[in-house]
Amino acid sequence: MKSALITGANKSIGFEVARQLAQKGIYVYLGSRSLENGIAAVNKLKTEGLSNVEAIQLDITDDESVKHARTTMGKKTKTLDILINNAGIFGGYPQMALDSTIDQFKAAYDVNVYGVVRVTQAFIDLLKKSSDPRIVNVTSSQGSITLHSDPSYKYYDYKAAVYLSSKSAMNMYTVVLAYELKDSNFKINAVCPGFTKTDFNGHRGTGSIEDAGKRIVKYALIDKDGPTGKFFSEENNPETGEIPW
Repeated sequence: MKSALITGANKSIGFEVARQLAQKGIYVYLGSRSLENGIAAVNKLKTEGLSNVEAIQLDITDDESVKHARTTMGKKTKTLDILINNAGIFGGYPQMALDSTIDQFKAAYDVNVYGVVRVTQAFIDLLKKSSDPRIVNVTSSQGSITLHSDPSYKYYDYKAAVYLSSKSAMNMYTVVLAYELKDSNFKINAVCPGFTKTDFNGHRGTGSIEDAGKRIVKYALIDKDGPTGKFFSEENNPETGEIPW
């Protein structure tokens, strides 16, 4: 049975991704900053008949928590097939380039960038033992510098200096990581779930949790001929999904 680790999986899109992967027969470890919340999420999935799920305490902003999660996982499995770096924060309002504080930037980057790096580096050894390792970094089309430089982009006027720049930074990490592992079986992509109605945006989104989950799961399960080192947003490009960095 293949295995997957999802960060921030106790609610919203992360929880839906856990559900969909479990439904496909993947053994899913739900990473949650609060173990209590993670266990509650697991119990909910078990009431749906999904027994192949387990909670892991994982605070991606805490080095010791990440190390402990890796140690814990290492006692349960010798291989990890899928890593989904889903946990993220917006960073609060307002987010003007001239007014946002350094503390705002640090807090957002600690989750959206450094957290992705921490978790990826901690679990890369387990992933390398998989025959078909996959990494999905959950991003946002808002992190596209090309799109946000184009006045015709539908979200052109929705600028947020902290959040947008953190996702752009994570996107570049994805590119470099995919390059470094290009001669292996890894498939590593940045995937935007779309403007989804969740707690993250005060439920102002227009897309469903189910569709968001499907978009992420699609790239978590791509075959050996699938893409790597790409940026996908099916909301912005329904035909091929790929959008410019």
